[in-house]
Amino acid sequence: MAETKIIVLDDDPTGSQTVHSCLLLTRWDVETLKMGLRDSAPLFFILTNTRGMDAKSAETLTREVCINLKKALADLFLEGKEINPLVVSRSDSTLRGHYPVETDVIAEELGPFDAHFMVPAFFEGGRFTRDSVHYLMVDGEPVPVHETEFANDSVFGYSHSYLPDYVEEKTKGRIKSDEVVRFQLYDVQNDSLARLMSLSNNQCCVVDSEAQDDLNHFCGQLMQAAALGKRFLFRSAASLLTALANLPVQPVKAEEMDRYVRNARPGAVIVGSHVKKTTQQLNILLQQSGIEGLEIDVERIGNDENLLDNIIEKINSIHEAGLSVVIYTSRSEKCFPSQQERLAFGEMISAFLMEIVRHLPKTLGFLISKGGITSNDVLSTGLNLRASRVVGQILPGCSVVCCPPEHERYPDLPVVIFPGNVGDEHSLAKAYSHLALQTAVDDIDQATKNIAGGR
Repeated sequence: MAETKIIVLDDDPTGSQTVHSCLLLTRWDVETLKMGLRDSAPLFFILTNTRGMDAKSAETLTREVCINLKKALADLFLEGKEINPLVVSRSDSTLRGHYPVETDVIAEELGPFDAHFMVPAFFEGGRFTRDSVHYLMVDGEPVPVHETEFANDSVFGYSHSYLPDYVEEKTKGRIKSDEVVRFQLYDVQNDSLARLMSLSNNQCCVVDSEAQDDLNHFCGQLMQAAALGKRFLFRSAASLLTALANLPVQPVKAEEMDRYVRNARPGAVIVGSHVKKTTQQLNILLQQSGIEGLEIDVERIGNDENLLDNIIEKINSIHEAGLSVVIYTSRSEKCFPSQQERLAFGEMISAFLMEIVRHLPKTLGFLISKGGITSNDVLSTGLNLRASRVVGQILPGCSVVCCPPEHERYPDLPVVIFPGNVGDEHSLAKAYSHLALQTAVDDIDQATKNIAGGR
């Protein structure tokens, strides 16, 4: 009997923000994909980072992943391991990303599918869908996402929160709004099996959901339809994955994540995201004890040949003083004449930040990476990981992964993947406090001993 495996193509590494105990793959060669397919967890993630690319590059990379995935599945079938793949194109809960580019390529390479479902709900981040309109909670009030800052994104901007209209806008009229199949809350909470079985020819469907139980029930119906032979593709945020994977409670509680900190040593925080929420969180974090901030003037990157060496020297001094360092880019938002120039500038900044990651102190206790694209680059480039395993969530929507014990520079280093648009203004400081707790206790104990010894 075929084993169902949930395979998530994640356009940045934050899609694991509601699950645990699964692999994140930063490579997609056939052998690495077979490792993910053989893993005991019901799902694994392929971190494509396509949200940081232009549409053509995203298309090319997604196609490469799918071709390799077909080969990996075929190889395992010949070995006697038959796998029924359930493919999810995981993207942003505020509707930013390369839709329909990625789902079109997946359908071409891994189809045919009877339907593809758009399910952008992410409850931990205050994103839900009601009457096919997608909302974001802002200061306790639901706001249609097209009225938020995310709709003005210079690469992925959009004009509609009503998902059928969003689909028509993004497909440039190829899929008309009135052709989109709507699963409203009544359908999601009750019996939709007959409707699911009637879908064909990769129909586009949008799904209401206001709480995790809504998706849990609907996914039970989806899995019944899949067991009866229907083939579905998903474009979703993270909450759908919780329902599909049906995992137990994570093994280590969020407030006990300090047990992963190496030798109770201070850590580092890398902040690349520029959304308003990140800046608010950064300002609160910098007020915490045990921290020293280090701002990087992005205008000097590429223009000051001594900048990297000077920053690394400062980081080492801060670490040796027993403090955690917060490394953040200057907060002013630059304007660019074209999308290509904006992406190129972002790549240059990321490359510089990854050089810093590669030269962080070897005795670092923990690392927090703030921003989706920044986090992807930290895992794949800065830490040069082929794979890492999610151990759980330190806050709702914020995953912790650990470097493998054989890592040449940072064995067993815990890394927090903290999306740019998650949490309230205090959340980054709270994540830091969970990890720095043991460090702070040890520092107090040492200070007490020093005082006693001086008497």
